Parts: sequence; C-alpha cells; structure tokens
Amino acid sequence: MVYTIKDMATKKKVKLSFRDRVKKEASQFKKEFAKKTFNLLTSGFGLVAALAWNELIKDLITTYIQPYFGQQSGLISRAIYAVMITFLAVLITYNFSKFADKK
Repeated sequence: MVYTIKDMATKKKVKLSFRDRVKKEASQFKKEFAKKTFNLLTSGFGLVAALAWNELIKDLITTYIQPYFGQQSGLISRAIYAVMITFLAVLITYNFSKFADKK
C-alpha cells in the first residue's frame, strides 16, 4: 500500500516513507486521544453536576413540598420532581444548542 500526500507548493503527490507515515498516524492518534480524554472528563464532571442537582431538588421537595401534601405524598412528590427535572433538562439543552449553533 502506497501512501501519498499532496505537496501544496508543487501540487503533486509525494510518497511518504514508513517513518513519515508512522509519525503522521502517531500525531493524529495524540490529537484524537486528547480530544476523547477531554470529552470523557467533561462528561464525568457533567455527571457529578447532575447528581448534585438531583440531591438538591430531592431535598427541596422533601423540605418544601411534602409538608403541604403530608407524609403520604410519595407519588405527588415524585411527579413534581420529574416535572422539575424535565423542565431543567429541556431548558439547559435548549440553551446549549443555541450556544453551539452560534459557533
């Protein structure tokens, strides 16, 4: 298999040596590795943030909603929790998509 690259100055194809091919692929691997690592770290921090919000919303419902509906308000509290989480997810996703569209 022959790998070629266009020489921008002369507009002709130049054969790459094995060493050059390995260097090029290693460079591409490093870039891809860094990108994937960044994505995984970002996802991990996103998960931690989501879990923190989860606990906060549960505590808010336990503290402020359940006293109004009594101790038997499990279903109502869960419904309010689900609506709040859905609202937050839609709001955050919408705003992030608007931000991503600008770039």
